Amino acid sequence: MTAKPPATPAKPNTPLPFAAIFGAPLAIALVTIVGLVSALLDDGLYDAVSWAALLVPLVVLGWALRRRRG
Repeated sequence: MTAKPPATPAKPNTPLPFAAIFGAPLAIALVTIVGLVSALLDDGLYDAVSWAALLVPLVVLGWALRRRRG
């Protein structure tokens, strides 16, 4: 038995734009850099900003792992 050809032609492979590929990793990297720099600057509010910024990659990792398993 032979396979039937698709009814509609497949879309040509078009490359994704730069932002679609690297947008999220660059945003996570920038937030991480802000967190690391703010940890070096001062105490108080800067410490809170650094903790919040450095939690972002961990939250994203947890979200990705949960989504992949579920």
